[in-house]
Amino acid sequence: MEAAQASASTEPAAPAKRAFWHDDLEPYTKPSLPLSLLDLATSVVPFIAGWIAMYLAYENVGYWLTLCFMLPTAGFLLRTFIVFHDCTHGSFMPTKKQNHIVGAITGLLVFTPFARWRHQHAVHHGSAGDLERRGTGDVHTLTLSEYRAETWKGRLLYRLFRNPVVMFTIGPIYSLMIMPRIVPKDARPRIRHSVILTNIALVAAITALCFLVGPWAFFIIEGPVILLAGMAGVWLFYVQHQFEDVYWESSDQWSYADAALRGSSYLKLPKILQWFSGNIGLHHVHHLSAKVPNYRLQAAHDNNEIFHDVPVLTFWESLRCTRFKVIDDDTGRLLTWREVREMSTAAPAPVSG
Repeated sequence: MEAAQASASTEPAAPAKRAFWHDDLEPYTKPSLPLSLLDLATSVVPFIAGWIAMYLAYENVGYWLTLCFMLPTAGFLLRTFIVFHDCTHGSFMPTKKQNHIVGAITGLLVFTPFARWRHQHAVHHGSAGDLERRGTGDVHTLTLSEYRAETWKGRLLYRLFRNPVVMFTIGPIYSLMIMPRIVPKDARPRIRHSVILTNIALVAAITALCFLVGPWAFFIIEGPVILLAGMAGVWLFYVQHQFEDVYWESSDQWSYADAALRGSSYLKLPKILQWFSGNIGLHHVHHLSAKVPNYRLQAAHDNNEIFHDVPVLTFWESLRCTRFKVIDDDTGRLLTWREVREMSTAAPAPVSG
């Protein structure tokens, strides 16, 4: 009896059941060094070249010519952020060390600490669409009952935050320039060191550039470029999880696969915009498997039927997503301010004692 029990206790446990989509996507999760280097050659290299061209135009011709280079340079900075983003998922380069090195360098170009963003973004992937786990790495979104329970000051601040003018002008400045500079109080040592070392490296790099090209030239070149790239980045991140029938469920009903397939949009952009945004509009693929690098997202979508019935947004439809403000507690659907007012008017008045 004891021998039989000992034998049973040493038998290997049954392997965990693999997700139904794992095998279908596995061929697309293997990074390609040539394709990764091509990505770097079409993002980081032209961004640096565009920056230099802007400075030379400013020095030798005038600021009006500098403005001509501004939009494409911002586009290349956005592509650089996608490279950084893939590195934080460990999906861009073939090895962990290579991802860390490329991620840390591109993180400096986009003003973002590698380890901190990697942690926050991983939390976002593991909690997107979960009503009880909102607040880390996502766009702050209240339910209708939470909004009604706010004080008038809280409602005002929330309305200001959700205003497109504030979100897409102040938002990029805060999310790229201010928030990443702050060390969270409860941060682990690795995250704390990432923020501090990134801040030191940025101070050194900016100081050196200011000595090299002059403080004024640096700020009138870097400022508009990072603002434009940041506006595009905030817009992309917003519309990927803020559309009318987006997926929201309580934790006990939440499903990782449903959150990816129903809570992440397929943003169908014109080809040039899809290229500059590093295919991140195929966000449903990315959220189902973050190990698929950006240069394989389109192929993964095209060759897997599971992705052929997901929420689709065109460019023009995505612009209308800024109308949505709060989550309907009953349906999970996002509501406009007009719908909030109508529902408040239709709600029965409280019965007095």
